[in-house]
Amino acid sequence: MTLLEASHVHRILTGEIAVTLVKDINLCVETGEFITITGPSGSGKSSLLYLLGLLDIPTQGHIFFQGKDMGLLSQEEQGQVRLNHMGFVFQFHFLLPEFTALENVILPMARLGRLSSQDRQERAEALLVQLGLKDCLHKVPKQLSGGQSQRVSIARSLGNNPAIIFADEPTGNLDQASSELVQEILMGLSHERGCAVLCVTHDQTFAKKAKKRIHLIDGAMASIRSETS
Repeated sequence: MTLLEASHVHRILTGEIAVTLVKDINLCVETGEFITITGPSGSGKSSLLYLLGLLDIPTQGHIFFQGKDMGLLSQEEQGQVRLNHMGFVFQFHFLLPEFTALENVILPMARLGRLSSQDRQERAEALLVQLGLKDCLHKVPKQLSGGQSQRVSIARSLGNNPAIIFADEPTGNLDQASSELVQEILMGLSHERGCAVLCVTHDQTFAKKAKKRIHLIDGAMASIRSETS
């Protein structure tokens, strides 16, 4: 089932000299798909991810989520779509330094308000334990390694049971062992939870593990490769 669709999407920065970040992107994301996005630096990978994740607005074209044209929604309504249905993992984990790992994971759930306080805590604990962070629940970010912090950010992104995760260079600052672990976790989300995952990466070995791979050059889709096996 199609979860997310981009139709002739462009993103152009206007000014004395117009800069095209994304050019005529057409893309369908199915429920449970794991997709990697590659391309040279400056090719529009992150720009595309932010457009698809409703963190930016297309200059032209349309983004559809669950069949609805997101361009017809207000910024507040788009924010609710993100909160209810989308999760984000970035190269820098952006954990709040004054809060523990557990508290950081609880925050988006508290903002949504779907669960009781007790249920939020239990869900946050369960997610952290599943990601191998049982001993880190009450540690603040400065007490965590880079790999641990990134796993906390993944747990945080899963708090509201999103339909899709957007990951922007999630292993870019990690050592090899931590990078491989985070890659396995992200790939497992689509297989085990049925969560679609779009992941921007420079790591070609990681990218080739995806059955659908998108390659951008100068903001345009140079190639898209899908494998059925």
